[in-house]
Amino acid sequence: MKKIVFIGICLILISCGKKEVLLPQILETVVADVKDHSPIYMFFKIDKKDTLVEVNRKSSIVSTNWLFNIDKRLPLKLVIPEIQKLQAKKENSEHKNAAADNYFTYMDSQKKTLAFLPFTGIVYKMEKPNFEMNFLYFMKNGKVKCNNQELEKSELEDCLNNLRIEHESEINIGYDKNLSFENYISNRFMLKKLVIKKLGLSINFKTEYIY
Repeated sequence: MKKIVFIGICLILISCGKKEVLLPQILETVVADVKDHSPIYMFFKIDKKDTLVEVNRKSSIVSTNWLFNIDKRLPLKLVIPEIQKLQAKKENSEHKNAAADNYFTYMDSQKKTLAFLPFTGIVYKMEKPNFEMNFLYFMKNGKVKCNNQELEKSELEDCLNNLRIEHESEINIGYDKNLSFENYISNRFMLKKLVIKKLGLSINFKTEYIY
């Protein structure tokens, strides 16, 4: 059975004109199956010394769930503007289906199966935020800033739980625009697992800043 599943994954990776998409690998499955879907591919391409993204959206039917197959090597500065364009296309279409969602595809590296991470409703902003608000910023060097303090990711939970807040507060999320898509996905999974005990503090998962 595992062999059949793995063959299916390989076919998905090369099914668009025999071009390869290397998917992120995560050790868990959020959603195992998505019905009524259309695939969108973002390929990693090198032109001389420049990294480029090549998008194939020909099969994207607005009324369906969209599966974003994004090469894990692509930087966010190339990926996010394309996602924004596609989000706008779907939102502004007269044929849109309110029940249709958007998913990132990735591989569950333990089960060796394809898995899906929903991201419908996330607003991406290619800009610096208002730094008066509490903020986490994931850096390309693998560390994270909690407000102005640079930390190892293992220290992040303690930092959040020791923040001084005077009233209910959200902490906002930002990512280095040069971060790879795979590291972005990995950080999102890590954030979801944080245990925040600080009363009144929560993470804003609805808006993400890329800069």
